[in-house]
Amino acid sequence: MNHEPLHALRGRRSVPASQLGAPGPDAQALRQLLEVAVRVPDHGKLVPFRMILLAGEAKLAFGARLSALLESRPGLSDAKREKERRRYEYAPLVIAVVSRIDSGSSVPAIEQRLAAGNVAYNLLLGAQALGFGAQWLTGWAAYDEGVAVLLGLGPNEGIVGFVHIGTPVMDAPERERPAVDEVVSSWTP
Repeated sequence: MNHEPLHALRGRRSVPASQLGAPGPDAQALRQLLEVAVRVPDHGKLVPFRMILLAGEAKLAFGARLSALLESRPGLSDAKREKERRRYEYAPLVIAVVSRIDSGSSVPAIEQRLAAGNVAYNLLLGAQALGFGAQWLTGWAAYDEGVAVLLGLGPNEGIVGFVHIGTPVMDAPERERPAVDEVVSSWTP
């Protein structure tokens, strides 16, 4: 094991949800993962996020309901419908990360949403640290009003993403990353 402090971050990668299988985190690992997930920057201590766990039969039922919602969408290919129908069959755990915007706060909504985004990212990092694979997905379901109703979201809430967590069934390939020099500059007066 490499104990270099940045080793885990240098090796971070998403494992496609379709390449995640059992086992998922047990109760103790899940608790650790959730405790790490909430350790995010949170201006104003608003806690502008929450998580909804989807596992077991409930996860499969959720996937089936999403598939049913797709029936009302015109122009969707059979292949796309099949992909969406099966999306919740692979990883044993999916966590819906929800932003909760306090519009009465002086903290801008974007900062509140970013705090929720950091929860999703901490789930990715925490899953990897525990030896699991994970992928953060959004897609149509993150922005669909029917899905928001299905999950019981309030008017001030929105889905930041669905984090699929499980054991990789194959090694996730490394992908090309941006060259640091291409995305970093120094401002000078």
